[in-house]
Amino acid sequence: MVCLAVILSTGGCVLDGAGVRDAAKSAGFGPKEVAAPDFVTRSRRGNGDFLPVGESAPPRETRAKSAAGVKQLEAELDASRQRNEVRGRDAAKVGGAVKPPAPPQAPSN
Repeated sequence: MVCLAVILSTGGCVLDGAGVRDAAKSAGFGPKEVAAPDFVTRSRRGNGDFLPVGESAPPRETRAKSAAGVKQLEAELDASRQRNEVRGRDAAKVGGAVKPPAPPQAPSN
């Protein structure tokens, strides 16, 4: 009990609490380490490195489209939109030409 009181009283000096956590863990009070299941370890990438805060990401391999490339893409998308609008109008005409079936008649006794 005295050991726990000493640990708790010295924890006020630590800003992040890591010292108290490590001391409690080494004394047997902390959580037990559990190995990750196989499916978790297989799905993780080999280098679990994360980008530190304030550091820029490395440059990408693909470059941005040029102005001509953007114009060409816009033209392709406009042509695709126009094709889809024509198909939609054709489908609406076909759907409007189909007459719904007559409601079922109840048999008379």
